[in-house]
Amino acid sequence: MSNKLEILEEFKQAELKLNQLKNSETVTANDHSDDTVVIQPKFGDEMKVLNDKCAHLSMVIEAMNASED
Repeated sequence: MSNKLEILEEFKQAELKLNQLKNSETVTANDHSDDTVVIQPKFGDEMKVLNDKCAHLSMVIEAMNASED
């Protein structure tokens, strides 16, 4: 298993990428001028994978923090 700093860095990178994808989805939704906006996610699968990865890494970090106490 990686050390804590490596896991924290991996978490930060995954979270950054996830936020970028979310922002991209938002910009795409705001580009329409119609009254009704139907959002067709372009990055849904990738966002789900990154969200799951962030949740997993967060649990690992919490467990590491708890073991240090």
